[in-house]
Amino acid sequence: MLRRAMLTGAASLVAVVLAGCGERPQPSGDVEADNKLRIGIVAKSLGNGFFDAVHKGADEAAATLDAEIIFTGPTTPTAEGQIETLNALIAQRVDAIAISANDPDALVPTLKRAMQRGIKVISFDSAVAKEGRVVHLAPSSDVLIGQTVLDLAAELVPDGKGKMAVVSATPTSTNQNAWLVQMQQYMPKYPCLEYVSVVYGDDVADKSYRETVALIKQYPDLAVIVSLSSVGIVAAAKAVEDQGLTGKVKVTGLGLPSELAGYVRKGVVPKFAIWNPIDLGYATTQVAVQLARGTQPEDQEISIGRVGAVKFDGNGIGAMARPFIYDQSNVEQFAAIF
Repeated sequence: MLRRAMLTGAASLVAVVLAGCGERPQPSGDVEADNKLRIGIVAKSLGNGFFDAVHKGADEAAATLDAEIIFTGPTTPTAEGQIETLNALIAQRVDAIAISANDPDALVPTLKRAMQRGIKVISFDSAVAKEGRVVHLAPSSDVLIGQTVLDLAAELVPDGKGKMAVVSATPTSTNQNAWLVQMQQYMPKYPCLEYVSVVYGDDVADKSYRETVALIKQYPDLAVIVSLSSVGIVAAAKAVEDQGLTGKVKVTGLGLPSELAGYVRKGVVPKFAIWNPIDLGYATTQVAVQLARGTQPEDQEISIGRVGAVKFDGNGIGAMARPFIYDQSNVEQFAAIF
């Protein structure tokens, strides 16, 4: 399941922590601005290109909804870091929190406390357990994501025959674990594709790189590496190139065009997939604002502005669409966007 410095996000976090040390600031002559809904968008970690793009989409939606975005997150992708961030947002009395979870269960007690204080909580991208949120907005369905990345892997090896390994984020990452399950269930479609291993880079570039190198050494006849992490796919591509295996070991999975365009040109990553994180940030903000204004998600579609509409099921889960495929024909165009 993605290194520009997140100065804006870091500054937002500092502001949140400082504000959390006391009472909510009183308006200084701008009552209208103080009445704006404030939406906390919590990334898995700062400095991640995927969430940079989410932030951009969130700001776009907020501008049309008379809302304010507080984009923040921990410096490393841990549940403990997100809990600290959440506590700061709760202290600042935001109207809604949207979070991409580093752990589905560890965040629940803190998020339940937020909801008890009237804060609407949604998860997006990586889900929180049902008890800790009102709804979860998935960028696509687990089935479609798992099937898409496996289709890509099979396309990149001759006759769909060869060994495949997976580079994921953390062992507790809700979304990536679900995608991996769907990949495994879809494997019978490709009987000549052998799934040999999954490794975890913890959404950290250096660790993802080391794990990929170890995979290559353990399986010298490896044909394709699938990364379910946007951080991991860049690290895996660099590892393959550094090992002199461009063209022999193909890399695919989920990633950002801006970070993979060079590897696409070189043939290290011939094609890959991702939903548009700008749209995801935009849609997440649309949902969060509507819930904060009293919309009930049960048994009805909720408008997500220019993206369309989403309907949440009985478990409060709604999905967008099948991931989009990027290759030499279009990656440069989208690299200029995100």
